[in-house]
Amino acid sequence: MADVLPLVEARLRTSLGEPDARAAVTFLGTDRIEVLRFHEGDIVRYATLGMSAQPMADPTAVLADPVRGPRAELVLSVRAGAADTGKVLRPLAVLAASPQVEGVIVAPGASLDVGEPLWPGAPFTSVLVAEPGGLVEDLELDEPLDPVRFLPLLPMTPNEAAWKRVHGAQALQERWLNQGTDLRDPSRKSVPLE
Repeated sequence: MADVLPLVEARLRTSLGEPDARAAVTFLGTDRIEVLRFHEGDIVRYATLGMSAQPMADPTAVLADPVRGPRAELVLSVRAGAADTGKVLRPLAVLAASPQVEGVIVAPGASLDVGEPLWPGAPFTSVLVAEPGGLVEDLELDEPLDPVRFLPLLPMTPNEAAWKRVHGAQALQERWLNQGTDLRDPSRKSVPLE
């Protein structure tokens, strides 16, 4: 089996350019997770590298399949300069390690919560996992491996996260769209939810 991570990093570089910083975090009992930072104009993008090394396993399965199963990396885009978003590295690594630590499958429509602000002063403690394919194309791997999907993360305020649990991811995304919400604003307020 080929090592997946060099292919994933090459896809990130092709899509986002050269990273200007990287950090690595290792949690007890998990593989190392790196977070790469890319600048594009006034946008800063943070992408995980390491989550896709192993397929995500169904938490109800007796044995995890070491080959088959969904693979993903996470991508967060925010406007530069409006907040100290550089501190998002550890929370992103925590989210990327959640399939190994908690046995969850991260997929579009899911909510991921770190239980604390994503960066100092952030009004967000959780993210909505959005549909892949826009910013970074899926990375096809040799059979029988599943492709690596690059999942955008959309920060949610606690009120938005609670509203999403009741009404669903699609309804929240429509609310954001109808209100013209700038989801890259690192200090934006909650969208009106009445």
